[in-house]
Amino acid sequence: MRPEALYRRDMTGTTAHPRRIVVVGYREAELLDIACITTALEIADRYAGRKAYQVFVASPGGRPIHTWTGLLLQAQLALEELTDRLDTLIVVGGLGYLEAMDDPVLVGHIRRLARQTRRVASVCTGAGILAAGGLLDGHRAATHWDHSEYLSRRFPKVRFDRDPIHLTDRGVATSAGVTAALDLTLSFIEADLGAELARNVARQMVTYLQRPGNQAQMSMFTAPPAAGNPLVHRTVDHITTHIDADLSTATLAALAGVSERHLTRLFLSEIGVTPGRFVRRARTEAAAHLLTGTDLTIETIAARCGFGTSETLRQSFQTQYGVSPSHYRNTQSSSRPRPRPTAIGGPPATVSSRPRTATG
Repeated sequence: MRPEALYRRDMTGTTAHPRRIVVVGYREAELLDIACITTALEIADRYAGRKAYQVFVASPGGRPIHTWTGLLLQAQLALEELTDRLDTLIVVGGLGYLEAMDDPVLVGHIRRLARQTRRVASVCTGAGILAAGGLLDGHRAATHWDHSEYLSRRFPKVRFDRDPIHLTDRGVATSAGVTAALDLTLSFIEADLGAELARNVARQMVTYLQRPGNQAQMSMFTAPPAAGNPLVHRTVDHITTHIDADLSTATLAALAGVSERHLTRLFLSEIGVTPGRFVRRARTEAAAHLLTGTDLTIETIAARCGFGTSETLRQSFQTQYGVSPSHYRNTQSSSRPRPRPTAIGGPPATVSSRPRTATG
């Protein structure tokens, strides 16, 4: 499709009954959560050549949404006005969720609308608002990794999972933070309009890749560097920059000048995993980047990432991502190579009793 065709709406293809999507915002909601959803669905309409989605941003009373970044977003509808059946209801995240969970009017409307909606979803900490309405009791739910512990304590009937990008449990979809809103929306577009159209939307939005829902939120190549013990930091640095070398615990301990037992104890204390598990994760993530960013064979990638054989890579990939390397490449690759991240990984931040970090 030529760019001028993409950005020229063809109203003759409009359907009589597009899917009605409502995105729920509130004070200090995350603007990027909302934008990822609304922009992706608008582009999907243009590729579909018809009005496949009718998207509204709604708020309590239809009041303007003072987003967490300070920008003011005009709501299109009041939650009170929504009485007809909806196709999809999406509650976004943002630091305002802390107050929103305690707003009986907002939570009551979410609970009411969920009963008349085919597909209920949340982005990031929006899962807390669904949980406040009892909509996630007994469910497994994804949320922002930095808020999962707090939400788990607040809602013990919900199994909050800090790892997946997004997941669906018994008809309710939840996702990780901020840009995971795009991954969740792309999964909806794929289910509604097909995989090819969803890939076109992803390419149009120049997204890094359409991540599978079971991919971990925190990558050791993009997470903060290991804090605390400098010996662990140096060892992690060595692992991520010598991914194809001998990285056995014995070799790493010798390089660090400590015993294997002491190195393992330090890794468990600082990072939360053993050296061996950290190495496997690092190699698997490195392989994932090469699978989507190069045309190298799986055998070559296995060798470059220190697996030795493609079968060892396959087993590790299946364990970490839930799919085979070939499936991951076929569904996640784009036509252009992508650079490999080089940042050193480390442990996630701890969560205070009441989260205060920016989130979406």
